[in-house]
Amino acid sequence: MRSKDPFFADGRQVGFRPLYTPAQRLRRDTTSWTLVQGILAPVQVLIFLISLTLVLRYLATGHGAFAASVSIVIKTCTLYAIMLTGSIWEKVVFGKWLFAAPFFWEDVVSMLVLALHTAYLVAFFGGLGTDHGRMLIALAAYASYAVNATQFVLKLRTARLQGSVQPHLAMAA
Repeated sequence: MRSKDPFFADGRQVGFRPLYTPAQRLRRDTTSWTLVQGILAPVQVLIFLISLTLVLRYLATGHGAFAASVSIVIKTCTLYAIMLTGSIWEKVVFGKWLFAAPFFWEDVVSMLVLALHTAYLVAFFGGLGTDHGRMLIALAAYASYAVNATQFVLKLRTARLQGSVQPHLAMAA
């Protein structure tokens, strides 16, 4: 008897195309870029949580603008690193730098995330707006990042349920 879950107990997904072909799974499992992504993702989440706390503290108290700003710059640099290495990973695994079919919508939202983080950097380094206004840009960037991170966690869950996740990535989720 089939459950309401779209996955069978053995990890096969019913009525859906698998995320990876056998060749793509092999490339994913043998490239060092998979490990790089598995390390950078939780590091970026930690930086995000620290920075979000600093931004919210500034918005609530009016204190700590410099610390919050530095944390946003660090978060953005980490985002650029994970996007660059993620593009390389996608090229190795799928043969496309971005917008490979299994990760199309994650990549679309990633472009919004990059645009908002970059807008913050332009405003910050260009001295545009106020600290408060720039923090609001950062909050918008962080909200889009939270959506994007959720997309990737759900994709990792899907890969895990399809039985195609390496043990070191399964532990990162």
